[in-house]
Amino acid sequence: MAVDIPIHHDETLDDLRLGGLKILQKKGGYRFSLDPVLLCAFAGFQGVERICDLGCGSGVIPLILSRTSDARRIVGVEIQEESADRARRSVLLNGVQDRVEIVRRDVRSVREVLAAESCQVVMTNPPYRRPGTGRLAPGDERARARHELHGGLDDFLACASYLLGTGGRFFMVHLAERLTDVLAGMRQAGLEPKRLRCVHSRYGESARMILVEGRRGGAPGLALEAPLFVYDKSGKGYSEEVLGFYGED
Repeated sequence: MAVDIPIHHDETLDDLRLGGLKILQKKGGYRFSLDPVLLCAFAGFQGVERICDLGCGSGVIPLILSRTSDARRIVGVEIQEESADRARRSVLLNGVQDRVEIVRRDVRSVREVLAAESCQVVMTNPPYRRPGTGRLAPGDERARARHELHGGLDDFLACASYLLGTGGRFFMVHLAERLTDVLAGMRQAGLEPKRLRCVHSRYGESARMILVEGRRGGAPGLALEAPLFVYDKSGKGYSEEVLGFYGED
């Protein structure tokens, strides 16, 4: 650990399995999944100096980016006070505070703290479900992480469009069942869909998630990439590609 940071009694310190990174998480709160790892592996950061992650939760994506990108400034935006606090302490625990900043802010009011066109890349693993759909998670933190209780898909897209200059890149992971909403919303926000990859849990199953890249002010033209399978053909362990994201084989 880089510095001595308090860990609260209701928190755990977990291994991200990436570059020795550790992350603080609430025992009964939202726990990170594979989705942000897949998103970071899907995105590209060559020549990028400024990245923003919208709805960063406990800071998974900013922490991963501190290892996988050369960006000088990585900003994580998170509305929940407890989550933002854990993200800040995780940043300190990993000693990356010189590059990573956590801002507690609603995506609908980001313009009050971040300048327009100030980022080259914007990423998000947003709440997936509309209010009133699916089962609300017990506990406020998990409910906010999974349902659009404080900003919907269009709000996240509008925020990304505001932060990106012409040619800036946008990366999102979302539910496959909301693909139409995602692509239509991106185009409406001026984030032209350029690349799409479907994520399947196992061979023979329908896509569960989507990974999509958009370009601010980009020309039409969408590349549909080969599907990504999370588990190998036995269905018991991660596929070789997913293990590769962790530097394993």
